Amino acid sequence: MLFSNALIGLREGLEAVLVVSILVAFLVRTERRRALPLVWAGVGVAVALSVAVGAVLTYTAATLSFEAQEAFGGIASIIAVAFVTGMIFWMRRAGRTLAAQLRGQLDEALQLGPVAVATVAFLAVAREGLETAVFFFSSVQSAGGGTVLPLVGFLIGITISILLGGLLYAGAIRINLSKFFTVTGVLLIFVAAGVFAYGVHDLQEASLLPGLQTLAFDVSSYVPPTSWYGALLKGIFNFSPQTTVLEAVVWTGYAAVVLPLFLRPHRGATVPARTRTEEAK
Repeated sequence: MLFSNALIGLREGLEAVLVVSILVAFLVRTERRRALPLVWAGVGVAVALSVAVGAVLTYTAATLSFEAQEAFGGIASIIAVAFVTGMIFWMRRAGRTLAAQLRGQLDEALQLGPVAVATVAFLAVAREGLETAVFFFSSVQSAGGGTVLPLVGFLIGITISILLGGLLYAGAIRINLSKFFTVTGVLLIFVAAGVFAYGVHDLQEASLLPGLQTLAFDVSSYVPPTSWYGALLKGIFNFSPQTTVLEAVVWTGYAAVVLPLFLRPHRGATVPARTRTEEAK
């Protein structure tokens, strides 16, 4: 739980931090610092909304019956996988032009008024925030409650992302963001495959999908869930020593389809990778 949640917190957090850096750098460079409070207001509302969504999901699940909890958690896990998959491919597609798009949107918003400026900042950050909230809820559900590891993992990842973003903005360090997002994208695909399989298992527990007793394999005697390596596999990939056939099919199918699509070469000419904060400046 700790590693996978730190990874998603780092990935989502760094995306949000870089987006905010682009907006701030654009305002500073164009001598429009008076609009900075509006940007931070939009960011603050986006963060508050994300926390509220996570709290509502957690509270809602706690008030449901067992089968309803399993169904709710399973659906939330699948939605989280859809969000993460979309985020991975969106960043792969739009990463090279994101800075220019954000600068254009903010320039137009400055002409429309303060509400428009705050809205641009809100929408830019809310995407990552809402994805993180749903994924966090899914992680809490898969952890089975009674542990703070998902929260600790997210906080570690987000803290590191803020530190990296600040250092990038200040020019203290340089990171090949293209390689960074490729490596974290590959890792997240395997994390998402595990979350997808866990969501399917929840739906089986809720009797919405068949095959709960039909196991593809049972290696619990070799990989005890209470062992350190069992906990490690569970925490990173949501691996279950007792995996149903449907879970195995879903995990394998997702990874076999999404991974090659993600790693396929970009079309068009190769563009040298630069940090988006450098582009903003």
